[in-house]
Amino acid sequence: MEGQNITKVVLLACGSFNPITNLHLRMFELARDHLEDTGRYRVVKGIISPVGDGYKKKGLIEACHRLEMARLATENSDWITVDSWESLQSEWVETAKVVRHHYDELLAAEQNQDDVDTVKYAKKRRIEENCFEGSSHQKKRDDRQLMLLCGADVLESFGVPNLWKQEDIAEIVGRYGLVCITRCGNDPHKFIHQSDILWKYRKNIHVVCEWVTNEISATHVRRALRRGQSVRYLLPDAVMYYIQEHNLYSAESEQKNADVVLAPLQRYTGASSS
Repeated sequence: MEGQNITKVVLLACGSFNPITNLHLRMFELARDHLEDTGRYRVVKGIISPVGDGYKKKGLIEACHRLEMARLATENSDWITVDSWESLQSEWVETAKVVRHHYDELLAAEQNQDDVDTVKYAKKRRIEENCFEGSSHQKKRDDRQLMLLCGADVLESFGVPNLWKQEDIAEIVGRYGLVCITRCGNDPHKFIHQSDILWKYRKNIHVVCEWVTNEISATHVRRALRRGQSVRYLLPDAVMYYIQEHNLYSAESEQKNADVVLAPLQRYTGASSS
């Protein structure tokens, strides 16, 4: 039967979203189109997970604002959602742990659905198990896969010393999978070729080329806001109005955490504030 081997995919994007831009949302659409065009996947959900305040990135405003802006940006989407778990943690959480958390949530949701459907489908499943026992196609049909969605800059950050643990990279890419959206000036294929660990799991990395180049970045948006310049059409209108209402992104806010070492560098090198 056609469609039996299609894997349902949940896309997870982690990051600062400081603020969320139209390009962040566009990445989800590009990834969904690419995966579904292969004929092997059906993307059923997208999750935006803003990093917590404990990440200590320069200019990172409070998580409560970044969460609300992400919610406003996705309020008209029928498949992209915002999750607050990572943002609400008191300390920075490694991306691998965030991915693991959402995968566990996915499994728990499936188990709950299975419990509801047990009586209704028990006979049907027994018949299928008898007919397809030992078949990898049958196992694949019922799978849901979680993939991390990111830009090429995040992929290349895997090579920055002490920013990522090698075992975390192996887990994210090897166990779950990665969808990487290209950006101008990045060459993800070259970086994958030069990295032994990424080369090992290269079949789990989906590189998506954005032919309609768009160089919107949150850094550029914050700079424009500090200078009193328009950011309309770079952000969803609701996000722009929220920023204006709460007077976010000033010269002062950009200096937040300026003298603090980024959380992963603190954790993996033992560095501390200057």
